Amino acid sequence: MLNTYEYPEFDYVQSDEQKTGTIKRHKAVIIGAGPVGLTTALDFAKQGIPCVVLDDSNTVSIGSRAVCYAKRPLEIWDRLGVGERMIEKSVEWKVGKVFRDEELVYQFDLLPEDNHKIPAFINLQQYYLEEYMIDECKKQYGNLIDFRWKSKIISLKNNDDHVKMQVETPDGVYALESEYVVACDGANSDTRKMLGLDFEGHFFQDRFLIADVVMKADFPAERWFWFNPPFHRNQSVLLHMQSDDVWRIDFQLGWDCDPEEEKKPENVIPRLKAMLGDDVEFELEWVSVYQFACRQLQDFKCGRVFIAGDAAHQVSPFGARGANTGVQDIDNLTWKLKLVMDGKAPDSLLDSYSEERVFAAADNLLNSTRSTDFITPKSDISRAFRDAVLDLASDFEFARPLVNSGRLSMPTPYLNSSLNTPDEDAFSGKMLPGTNCADGPVTVEGQEGWFLNQIADSRFKVIVFGSDPKTNAIDVNGIACDVVVIGKDMIDSLGCLKERYDAQDGTTYLIRPDQHVAARWRSFDTSKIEAAVKRATAQN
Repeated sequence: MLNTYEYPEFDYVQSDEQKTGTIKRHKAVIIGAGPVGLTTALDFAKQGIPCVVLDDSNTVSIGSRAVCYAKRPLEIWDRLGVGERMIEKSVEWKVGKVFRDEELVYQFDLLPEDNHKIPAFINLQQYYLEEYMIDECKKQYGNLIDFRWKSKIISLKNNDDHVKMQVETPDGVYALESEYVVACDGANSDTRKMLGLDFEGHFFQDRFLIADVVMKADFPAERWFWFNPPFHRNQSVLLHMQSDDVWRIDFQLGWDCDPEEEKKPENVIPRLKAMLGDDVEFELEWVSVYQFACRQLQDFKCGRVFIAGDAAHQVSPFGARGANTGVQDIDNLTWKLKLVMDGKAPDSLLDSYSEERVFAAADNLLNSTRSTDFITPKSDISRAFRDAVLDLASDFEFARPLVNSGRLSMPTPYLNSSLNTPDEDAFSGKMLPGTNCADGPVTVEGQEGWFLNQIADSRFKVIVFGSDPKTNAIDVNGIACDVVVIGKDMIDSLGCLKERYDAQDGTTYLIRPDQHVAARWRSFDTSKIEAAVKRATAQN
């Protein structure tokens, strides 16, 4: 266990089904209470969907797990009410440095642009992340979220109108039914196995040592990565700062090491002293050895079960793409499920979850595999290429983007999604249909705020720049779309939105409930907006 954190313990309580011996059908069951499962619970509850959360433990994640969280997932957590607490506790960073031997060969800034509420990245231990989300669930949505700790799924069967499960508890086994199930039970997902689903991709043989170290150090809050450093020859090392004076250090070990031997303090401490120097005092907080895979399912929907997070896709840890990607899975799913549950969209809308998120996962796998191949070359040719890139990068700018110490997590735009309405007008910039919305400072009723916070209520938004269409809302088959006029309802305080959205007088954007662009035009046209809403909800 850790010295810097005290693990909470959550009470196991018998469910109503166990007490009465009757089977109750729920609206939604979430399997797994990690970052992805807890995000699902918060998003469901925010939209008024009651849910049951099953987890086979009764605390937050043990040990050193995910630590690095990107801007887009933080924006999602901010929408759900927990982002600010996470950021306040965390270490913020945006600069990364890559060294070869002791020479700095490349430096990057992940958010050089000013006027964003959310930082490029934060580092925060996963147990804090989970604790904060559980606190928010209990504080705000205790009547909608039913946590069932020490509850393990042992069987699951899809039916036409529900999913039937068997749940094992300290008091025995009981039956549970739900209209829908979201499986967030991790890389070793029992749910995935029960559904007979198999990964496609690769498992890598390289092993890496994680050492979480408590120390007072004067390293800056940056991501530092070394190729072939003098303190760990012919391998790589990664350094990150976390909260509570904890530092994450990853050592590449190679294929043929003995994991049990490598984890022993008498072997870890000399590695750390070689890196940090004999005069630096530190304590070992956590040590583990890991391997990783780059693989995914080809469909994230199986009947009435949706698979998300590591249960659906696995990547190397170098680009912080694991939990970050899983949170975006949920952001994509929940609004669609809400519309279908309310009878406002056809079941076919749910197929777009797999369409969009399988595409995003494939993009992540491609980037992750490329990073892995650069960091751990598998052939003499690959190693020669890497070494040549590192040789060139210190002197030639063109080579620096080729240095791949882990392409850091960025959201994948759904550019080819069937839900998008293609552009018919000319635009420049990044806000294409299928792209997540850029933030910017705004003023509302004299109060300073942020654009994304103003469109965070999981409803369709029609954003109009300048010209007032003289309507507050558009209704499309029961789907309410709020009309927001930039210049009247919201003031673009510094002109950031105008620039980021390439806006002119009359420019109109249709924004999905997950804050992605569904369509855009140079003028407000109700009939075009209605058609785009139908397309974005699979009603076309």
